[in-house]
Amino acid sequence: MRRRLVAVLAFIPLLACARDLPAPAAIDAEVARLLKETGAKGLAIAVIDEGRPVHVAAHGVRNTAGDPLQVDTIMYGASLTKAVFAYTVMQQVEQGRMGLDTPLADSLPKPLPAYVSPQIVDRYADWSALDERWRKLTPRILLTHSSGFANFGFLEPDEKLHFHFDPGSRYAYSGDGLNTLQFVMETGLGIDVGAQTTRIFEGLGMHRTSLIWRPDFAGNLADGWDAKGNVEPHDERSKVRAAGSMDTTIADLAKFVAAYVRGDGLSRKGRAELVRPQLPITTRSQFPSLQDELPAAQRRKDLAAGLGVVVFDGPQGHGFFKGGHNDTTANTLVCVEAGQRCVVILSNDVRVERRFPDLVRFVLGDTGVPYDWEYGTP
Repeated sequence: MRRRLVAVLAFIPLLACARDLPAPAAIDAEVARLLKETGAKGLAIAVIDEGRPVHVAAHGVRNTAGDPLQVDTIMYGASLTKAVFAYTVMQQVEQGRMGLDTPLADSLPKPLPAYVSPQIVDRYADWSALDERWRKLTPRILLTHSSGFANFGFLEPDEKLHFHFDPGSRYAYSGDGLNTLQFVMETGLGIDVGAQTTRIFEGLGMHRTSLIWRPDFAGNLADGWDAKGNVEPHDERSKVRAAGSMDTTIADLAKFVAAYVRGDGLSRKGRAELVRPQLPITTRSQFPSLQDELPAAQRRKDLAAGLGVVVFDGPQGHGFFKGGHNDTTANTLVCVEAGQRCVVILSNDVRVERRFPDLVRFVLGDTGVPYDWEYGTP
């Protein structure tokens, strides 16, 4: 009897992910309802089950002319770029071209603070004010957002990066941390990040995705709407930036996320490293990035930094997610490892972003994504 009970209890965690996913028509109807309720103009969604896209759709419009948003419409990837970058880094690690724990100082011909030419600062960041703690920086520290930097150097009073805590000691979101790693890869290691991501995209059949603007994108392009309903043209990003320069489509991004959750292009160990809890997250919310840490008793034990993503444990087991946002863009990807299930959302209207938790829950059920930390409110 006891043996039978143990078997039943062992099966219970699997029940949460055993539920059938909603039918495509039901998902489409839910998206249409949320767009109507929020007044948002457009949203594209992909659903992945057992590591394969099972539903890819676009709703609403892509510009003020009323042209429909389509599955091959170019949309801004924003910070979803960071997950792509971390995957790219892991491939380079597995090829022996770099190490996750190799200090940046071992990869550069001169100290990081010495790189201060206008061309470098314009493309990356200004490191000239950094103290000797820069020598502690490693790719792992930068990919787990534990560099000690502000989100971006231009947010500092002198527009230069500074250390706000010892590298590796805690989490604080920093886009310029990832841009710094990109610089070291390109300058010190001879790894062209743009070329490497393009190789990945082409290998996955993602022919309308790039970390730099391409003229052929102009024919089917999404503009964006801000929180007040004002429209802004799509920004043609002229520089590859690991923190967030990707243009993509929902059809393309579904291919990448499916490959990612399956572990394609990486060893089992490398794929596991991306979504392993690397560093506890100790703040009440994601932003502002340099907020105080919570007292130890109030910190979440189900939330940690992976490499380029945030990992969590919920009712369906281990999962990971990544958001992407600017004034006219709202994106998210959520995956649960059990069943290799994911929801990917790209929206060209930020007014629908606060309903992402509802939409993810509608598709996947209760995953345990820490939206109160992600958005700062329950």
